[in-house]
Amino acid sequence: MYTVLVISCHPDDMEIACAGTLLKCKERGDRVVVCHLSSGNLGHEIIPPEELKVMRAKEAQRSGALGGFEVMWGGFDDLEIYDNNKEARDKVVDVIKKVDPDFIITHDPDDYMPDHTATARLVFDACFTATLPNYHTPTEGRARMVPVYYMDTLAGVRFNPTEYVDVSKYIDKKLEMLNCHESQIVWMRDHDHIDFPDMVKTCCRYRGFQCGADYAEGFRQCQVYLKGTTKRYLP
Repeated sequence: MYTVLVISCHPDDMEIACAGTLLKCKERGDRVVVCHLSSGNLGHEIIPPEELKVMRAKEAQRSGALGGFEVMWGGFDDLEIYDNNKEARDKVVDVIKKVDPDFIITHDPDDYMPDHTATARLVFDACFTATLPNYHTPTEGRARMVPVYYMDTLAGVRFNPTEYVDVSKYIDKKLEMLNCHESQIVWMRDHDHIDFPDMVKTCCRYRGFQCGADYAEGFRQCQVYLKGTTKRYLP
């Protein structure tokens, strides 16, 4: 049994990229914790940010409950996440210390928008910083040095997985969780002109073609000193 920590940027990023994998982790007995760093308050054409913040929190809680996941918040708003910033890094350090995961999943550093790429870099910095016993944040103690896995980019652009997880059994539940984010299905239709659930399912089908599964999710392990492992943590 492992503790897996997903540090995503917005509510719904987890459902898009790795919900099937997390459902599979949960089924094998893992503790699954999802931290949404941002409130997602700017993700709508019409709904005001403060109203949307409350709505998206409820959507995320409904989705997390469906999966049996613990849900946490990082305390940022949209486009207010900056890497190379001690205050922001310390917030992420605190999350990692509180959870003390066996492995971490987060955004790819080459994703499509600034909040995602800043989240990836913050997690990279924080997961090392959190292991230092004399680096103090509101949560004392230290976490372990653990592997980090980058989840797929939106629509898989410029992302070549090094590991795949067969999520064929979980694709319907993954989409059910995604559909909890009703505000974002509208937002993606209005802002990006796409059928969001259909796009996510299609991307999983495409990754499935690459690895011989009906549906799959792709990951890339962060390959740096001390983050390598002989274990297979992904299910």
